[in-house]
Amino acid sequence: MANLPPLPSFRLEPLGDDAGEEGRRWLILHRHRLRAHMPDGTTSEPFTYDAVTRRALDAVVVAAHFRDASGRRHVWLRSAVRPPVALRPRDSSPIAERDTLGGLWEVPAGLVEADEQSPEGLLRCAARELHEELGADLPASSFRALGPSSFPAPGIIGERHFYFEVELPPARRTTPVEDGSVLERQAVIVALPLDDALALVRAGEIEDAKTEIALRRLAET
Repeated sequence: MANLPPLPSFRLEPLGDDAGEEGRRWLILHRHRLRAHMPDGTTSEPFTYDAVTRRALDAVVVAAHFRDASGRRHVWLRSAVRPPVALRPRDSSPIAERDTLGGLWEVPAGLVEADEQSPEGLLRCAARELHEELGADLPASSFRALGPSSFPAPGIIGERHFYFEVELPPARRTTPVEDGSVLERQAVIVALPLDDALALVRAGEIEDAKTEIALRRLAET
């Protein structure tokens, strides 16, 4: 089984919370006051429920792959830094956390912009994200749907993930242009056999849920 390279030594330094800058926040907290109407005709008491939203709500997830000379399928992965994971309180975790907490291996993914909110727009979004994160400039027509959409965290946010797959030979890849975000800088990009990637999922080395879904769906195609 192929091994993943070490995750980059990306460390986040907390500088405090901007608690007073509500208008500039990326995520918006909504405290909903609700009442449930039950199937049996009864009505619940009023209750509150917290949920978050954001300007760009949905995302595309792209499984980029190729076959080597022997016909073995490989998949492209990219290191990512996720601050909510990196800032997990270690002292309250039910398991021992790794030193690389917050660093994940992921397939390319990104948010759907306002002018991409259509079936055709999703394809353009997938092509844009692949260019930004893997450096491959492929036409939107190259991308194919990889199963239905899914909700990654329905208890917190209504975000929907749309999955795509595309063939990306190594010769078509160049330096990623990135999106300007600090968290996309100096990522490590690796291609490894798809069956090895799935073995790493089972071993807990690949922990990102959308990546696992994309890899498993790709293996079924």
